[in-house]
Amino acid sequence: MAHEDVRLEHQTWTDVESALEDGTRTAIIAVGSVEQHGPHLPLIMDTLAGDELSGRIAEQLGDAFAAPSIRPGCSGHHMDFPGTITIPPETLMELIRSYCRSLDAHGFEHLVLVPTHGGNFAPVNTVAPEIARELDANVIALAELGTLMELMNEGMREAGVEYEEPVIHAGAAETAMVMAAAEELVRTDRLELGREGDISVSRLLSEGFKAITENGVLGDPREATPEAGEAIFSAITDAYVDRIEAERDAV
Repeated sequence: MAHEDVRLEHQTWTDVESALEDGTRTAIIAVGSVEQHGPHLPLIMDTLAGDELSGRIAEQLGDAFAAPSIRPGCSGHHMDFPGTITIPPETLMELIRSYCRSLDAHGFEHLVLVPTHGGNFAPVNTVAPEIARELDANVIALAELGTLMELMNEGMREAGVEYEEPVIHAGAAETAMVMAAAEELVRTDRLELGREGDISVSRLLSEGFKAITENGVLGDPREATPEAGEAIFSAITDAYVDRIEAERDAV
């Protein structure tokens, strides 16, 4: 059954009860962050992307709800930049457990974890099999960072943007996504080049972003377009829906 509004938080408890009785059994849980994204993007970028993706995935599946995105993430490597809020991996994992336990208790059979911030992928991949062993629900973790970044670059190419980002943060791809989802939040007068070329991810995580990029940007956000953002969201949504449907069919 398709829902006019797939946001779980917009439903009443009786709406959710009725949807479960009608065959809705899947919940999409985005795992975002509140952290710096250069001088031009809002701190909530990763959660904004998670909101958009979870909603699109739930709509395309037609029998799912998008749970409220988890906002804080593991963002210690961004703490040199004011406004960033970080939580320990153990806290994030316990929060994810609580989400999944709650939804499992209500009868959701497929719980899909969709991290949209690089620092959350390891905690999600650690906790997902633990939760799966504990609960009756099938836990699907779409937590392959390389795959996500490939899909983002693929979306840019499909939109005619010939600009590749080996490591993605606040550059063309993410700026394009915010342009597509909430264009008014992009400070277009502050678009500026960040660090380009090969980047050591281990150094980013151990020494922090400030050691790599003074303005917190990787790549060139000036290459972004709203059309590229739409293409990125479409590419990720299509790939993730295919994966979810395959995982659900295999149970």
